[in-house]
Amino acid sequence: GLTSRPGCVPSPLNPTPWAPRAARLSSSGAVFIMLKSALGAGLLNFPWAFHKAGGVSAAIVVEMVSLVFLISGLVILGHASFISGQSTYQGVVREVCGRAIGWLCEVCFVFNLFMISVAFLVVVQDQLEKCELDLTEVPHHWYTDQRFALFLICLLVIVPLSIPKEIRTQKYSSVLGTLAATYLSAAVIVKYYTEGDHVYRGHLLPSFVHQCHEASVAIYSSMENKTLSHWVLVSVVSMFFCLLIYSLTGIFGYLTFGKDVAADILMSYPGDDIAMIIARLLFGISIITIYPITLLLGRSVIQDLLLRCRWQCTLVTPLSESRSRMVLTLTWIAVTLLIAIFVPDISEVISVIGGISAFFIFIFPGMMLMHVPLFLCCMITVMAVL
Repeated sequence: GLTSRPGCVPSPLNPTPWAPRAARLSSSGAVFIMLKSALGAGLLNFPWAFHKAGGVSAAIVVEMVSLVFLISGLVILGHASFISGQSTYQGVVREVCGRAIGWLCEVCFVFNLFMISVAFLVVVQDQLEKCELDLTEVPHHWYTDQRFALFLICLLVIVPLSIPKEIRTQKYSSVLGTLAATYLSAAVIVKYYTEGDHVYRGHLLPSFVHQCHEASVAIYSSMENKTLSHWVLVSVVSMFFCLLIYSLTGIFGYLTFGKDVAADILMSYPGDDIAMIIARLLFGISIITIYPITLLLGRSVIQDLLLRCRWQCTLVTPLSESRSRMVLTLTWIAVTLLIAIFVPDISEVISVIGGISAFFIFIFPGMMLMHVPLFLCCMITVMAVL
């Protein structure tokens, strides 16, 4: 068994801090994981959001203002992780802001990430259903049903991707997911220049974007170079490419259909458009690659709680950690899958998720900022803006 250092409770993302040093996350890997965490289902809604914002100019202004706060929050979280020595978001909040705020963070964190996981599976099922409707010549059988396909995806893809305990293992799937999301943006641009308007009004897709702030502390803690200037660079590069993909999709999707753009941009194109059918399939892949990151972060909170409860009375061995991780992973996937299949209408819950996400983007980073010296706060903010 493992022996402990007095007063040291290991993090689920780094269960044995005194163990031999594992391979660290490269800068490119950190950028891809951060970028993939931010490229959620909201990408499909961005052309519609441009319409609701009053056009391209107004939407771009809102994006640029938001970008300053997003990058500032990431920088604050990275610095707070450094000064606290914690490798998880909830650990940083508990260490910097106190135990009571830490408990609030853990409750919100688990609920938010769990419901986001459900929403991701609902989106994937939605894409599978629309692909099935587009391919009308395919006969309907139980094995062609989108619910069975979703089960197979969870069993054969999501489970293997979700088992690893370190977020750095997600860098390869994050590259694939980022490329899949980039294809959607490229396809919208190409269609703008090559084809006329094709308006098809579809139903409203749940609008949410999985923010990368929840994953930022885990990403920072896994990096090889943890200097503040390097973390600022990673944050700026990640958010720049994220802004580029979202903006291009929003601009050209909106310019193609104007006020008639559907809430789901893919529903504005003909159902027999092969390029857009591919885009829908690839976007489903993009969402699938985000799910393991969400699960890993939510699982870390539960494991952290279990470790705090058990560390005083028993030894934590690699075998017990592995077993608990496996059980939590399979339980998380099974429960979210059942909810996604039997309770597909979660639009009301999605609106709650958006409100809770604001805590992790603005509220908690702001509270951390209150514990940082004034001159350092100014330096972080200036560096983030630049």
